[in-house]
Amino acid sequence: MRRLFALILVICLSFSFAPPAKALGADLTPCAENPAFQALAKNARNTTADPQSGQKRFERYSQALCGPEGYPHLIVDGRLDRAGDFLIPSILFLYIAGWIGWVGRAYLQAIKKDSDTEQKEIQLDLGIALPIIATGFAWPAAAVKELLSGELTAKDSEITVSPR
Repeated sequence: MRRLFALILVICLSFSFAPPAKALGADLTPCAENPAFQALAKNARNTTADPQSGQKRFERYSQALCGPEGYPHLIVDGRLDRAGDFLIPSILFLYIAGWIGWVGRAYLQAIKKDSDTEQKEIQLDLGIALPIIATGFAWPAAAVKELLSGELTAKDSEITVSPR
């Protein structure tokens, strides 16, 4: 019985249940040359008050790669020739998210000294918050400074360990 099960398992695994993988972007063509994209571009709707906004949008999309359905695809594989499509916006997103987090952390540390901390967490004290927000743009340098000085991390003696 064990040998029969092993034989069935070997046969099933050798025929593999997964479909063959295609190379990334193998079926993509430049949008400017894609007939489905050209058909979509003819029916472009304006999205702003500018009467040429639909046409301009499709002109920008024509630089991208389109699938067989005619829609642009975002290639995220690390190649630097497509850095403007994904890499630059993602770095900008991380910078802004870090700014928000750093400013929030600094605000919570600043209001910790006051007596009505809970109320200031609910209703922001703009007198404290605005100067912190204004200096938050330099958060990467401040984070490195605090990491090197030891302010950013807790000491091993301050970290509790579960008795399990």
